[in-house]
Amino acid sequence: MATITRSDFANRLRERFGLTTSDAYKLVDIVFDEISESLINGEEVKFAGFGSFKILTKAQRMGRNPKTGVPAVISARKVASFRPSSEFRKRVAEK
Repeated sequence: MATITRSDFANRLRERFGLTTSDAYKLVDIVFDEISESLINGEEVKFAGFGSFKILTKAQRMGRNPKTGVPAVISARKVASFRPSSEFRKRVAEK
């Protein structure tokens, strides 16, 4: 399975829309920065037909070191979460 990088996104924008390389990179950076800032500010980010990003708060819980089996406390934290839309899940399943 291939990995798509920031450079790949920028190159696709450059080819598709005739942007300069620097403008394509700036556009990619702006989009990711806006998503990040929105999530940091507690906002949910939704893209119709694609999915939504939001921050989940996970409570402290007991876990286990998988290597040794020793119980350990997993601290409370916030994590970014992505939930694909039903349309996106359907498109992926068809491939």
